[in-house]
Amino acid sequence: MTNPFFAPSTLPYQLPPFAEITDDHYAEAIEAGMAEQRREIEAITAQADEPTFANTIEPLERSGQLLGRVLRVFFNKSSADSNDATNALEERYAALLSAHEDAISLDATLFARIDALYAQRDSLDLSDDQRYLIERRRTEMFLAGAGLDDAAKARLSELNGRLSTLSTKFQNNLLADTNDLAVVVDDVAELDGLTSGEIAACAQAAADRGLDGKYLITLVLPTGHPYLASLTNRELRERVMRASRARGSRGNDHDNREVLLEMVRLRAERAELLGFDSHSAFITANQTAKTADNVAAMLDRLAPAAARNALAEQEKLEAIAGHPIEAHDWAFYSEKVRAAEFDVDTAALRPYFEAERVLHHGVFAAATRVFGITFAERTDLVGYHPEARVFEVYNEDGSELGLYVLDLYTRDSKRGGAWMNSFVEQNELLGQRAVVVNNLNVPKPSAGEPTLLTFDEVNTFFHEFGHALHGLLAHVTYPSQAGTNVFRDFVEFPSQVNEMWMLWPGLVEDYARHHVTGEPIPAETIEKIRASETWGEGFATNEYLAASLLDQAWHRLSAEEANAVTDVAAFEAAALARAGLDNPAVPTRYSSTYFAHIFAGGYGASYYGYIWSEVLDADTVEWFKENGGLTRANGDRFREYILGIGGTRDPLESYREFRGREAVIEPLLTRRGLAA
Repeated sequence: MTNPFFAPSTLPYQLPPFAEITDDHYAEAIEAGMAEQRREIEAITAQADEPTFANTIEPLERSGQLLGRVLRVFFNKSSADSNDATNALEERYAALLSAHEDAISLDATLFARIDALYAQRDSLDLSDDQRYLIERRRTEMFLAGAGLDDAAKARLSELNGRLSTLSTKFQNNLLADTNDLAVVVDDVAELDGLTSGEIAACAQAAADRGLDGKYLITLVLPTGHPYLASLTNRELRERVMRASRARGSRGNDHDNREVLLEMVRLRAERAELLGFDSHSAFITANQTAKTADNVAAMLDRLAPAAARNALAEQEKLEAIAGHPIEAHDWAFYSEKVRAAEFDVDTAALRPYFEAERVLHHGVFAAATRVFGITFAERTDLVGYHPEARVFEVYNEDGSELGLYVLDLYTRDSKRGGAWMNSFVEQNELLGQRAVVVNNLNVPKPSAGEPTLLTFDEVNTFFHEFGHALHGLLAHVTYPSQAGTNVFRDFVEFPSQVNEMWMLWPGLVEDYARHHVTGEPIPAETIEKIRASETWGEGFATNEYLAASLLDQAWHRLSAEEANAVTDVAAFEAAALARAGLDNPAVPTRYSSTYFAHIFAGGYGASYYGYIWSEVLDADTVEWFKENGGLTRANGDRFREYILGIGGTRDPLESYREFRGREAVIEPLLTRRGLAA
């Protein structure tokens, strides 16, 4: 049988032929893809001709198409619908793929050709995106170690290979332990406070595991579970919180402590090998932040105010609870305060957030109003899982733009969290248009029951769709500059901006309608929600900053300091205490042993990027408000300067052109209640 990865897909937009792909195809295609790209790189470096953009950069951009096709499908599969076979393949190929990447990025001849183009860039006839591409390629190869001697390169490849293997192991351990620690409930009375739909979802999750007659609370990626805001049974809340915080640290086969300690040590050694004081210094050198000190300055500025605000909130919680607040109590009593002071019950909002209406009349409708794009479901196109739905996306003039794949529901084979990936990245060089996917983790209700989203799930939906828009609307010539291929501490900016439409007047009333009566969410309810927006920001900012500072604490260690750390819990406690964010009632959003963003998700030393990007986001929201909000003219400007450029230019330079000035931090401080 011909491997379906061996040729470009003949389906619309080159959507992968999921119906033909089996687990047996991946290894063969990965091996063939690596071999093919090695030959392509050798053809570039074997040339006797002087380097030009056409004979060096362009063929480099064309290289690796087979490998790219298979890896984009495989890594989505291993994240969204893994099994024993894909887990084994991921562990098997982690180091091999790392070595393959190193063979390219450390190739001295290839680097010499790109470096020569870099030196001549002012005299060459280059377009702006070509010049920027040369600059980025040269910087990335230099930071990857292309200038090291052979012995250093060999050690660097060893480090990269081992780190890739450990990252895969961390994720697989976390998924297994998350499944193992799901909380089994015998008596439905213990679920008091949950809606009938949530209870049905727990019953369905239990039935899916053969636990008929029982109820299962599956864990989410962050420390805090959404059900903690509703469950009246304090003992059950404590069980859920304890299970969440235990992941990866139980001394079993899924323990991540030694895994992450080795990763920290190897990252520190690699940074030193590359000439940096720490992994954080190495990472930020290739971000908009530029230095680890710049990151620390921002986080240190925000942390004290966030801690104070959290303590003030805690006093209110304890007054209404009548007892000391523990971590498993916070969300529950926070909702009590929200109801008492603002007359807002977020749990009561779920009947207004039916998923299908949120999708079509909220998420899609906002994109249509701002960017003019429209969506049509393609039931004739097959996704990678029966629950993955495919939508065709059109420009305002009716021309074809790309495909959007939505995979909404949680399952044991899917990792936690929510994310966006690309199956095909738009670029003119290869004549490709975008195919993007959003993965969420919404509990699936029983058959016949509506999918009712929580307030936070709706927010996450809009956020992740912002990433999808970035992938769909970027229009570039070269593949490496496509879509979300931007600096890590900039990539969250467009997605955070898209969250603003969730409560936008004229949109929320249309999509937030009671799933039974069809009545729109009351206007006074929306006003109360807006009035309560800064309530809880002390907690939210505290838990986020705690995670960001923990990430930096691990990754600002020198090689010598990293080797001296042996106790994960003690290191974490000391790091949070130094930052003044060690309030036991406000646990860090992710503890080290389940901090997938930094140990398995590409955000190592970069988790600060969310709030770094939020400075731009909050400033941009102010711009939209000042200029009429949800209009096509505003959408066109945002598309031209932010989404449409992909990675073709300096994003902060483009932001200055969009906004007419540098971003200011005051809107962020106001949003998070930190202005005082």
